[in-house]
Amino acid sequence: MTAPYKTLMKRGADEFLVSKSRFIGHGAPASTEAEALAFLAEIRQKHREASHNVYAYILGVHMGVMRYSDDGEPSGTAGMPVLEVLRARGVTDCAVVVTRYFGGILLGAGGLTRAYAQGAAMAVDACGVGTMYPTARYLMDVDYPLLGRVEHHLKSQPAIVEDKAFTEVVTLTLLVKCQDEQALVDGIVSETSGRVRPVRFEEMYRAWT
Repeated sequence: MTAPYKTLMKRGADEFLVSKSRFIGHGAPASTEAEALAFLAEIRQKHREASHNVYAYILGVHMGVMRYSDDGEPSGTAGMPVLEVLRARGVTDCAVVVTRYFGGILLGAGGLTRAYAQGAAMAVDACGVGTMYPTARYLMDVDYPLLGRVEHHLKSQPAIVEDKAFTEVVTLTLLVKCQDEQALVDGIVSETSGRVRPVRFEEMYRAWT
């Protein structure tokens, strides 16, 4: 893990009407192609009476996988505009499906492009965008006499106390961005004169606000 990336934070949906056609933008996080396709299948099943279920998804920290479909709309007027919205917002590991219920009035190529782009943008807004950072999880055992000092020190640090277990010692579980972890560890070791040494447990991506 090296670089942060942006993605959709939750599932969401929104809709609008254009010339009697109903457009519904749906979005969801998806870390694998299987998850993206499962989301598409779910929306298709839910809106099986719709005229079209246009989709696009991007996967990978470096956006290595990009797929889209016009689902029967004129080529280039539907799936590509949805994909372009995702690319413009800089989001990955996510999928968007824009459902259309045809209202009987043709929109033309330009109208379709604008409508599908709007549906995708509304889906992204409904889901919310967050940044996922490479994050390390640490465990550290703290003797009871040192607990107050350690907790006071942590209040000024860019770390999250995820868990606290009380046994013969107090075991704290910490989350910290990888970019901040060395300074955090050095600070705790210095603050406790080497009596507390955090141990790196694992690394993952996590959203930080």
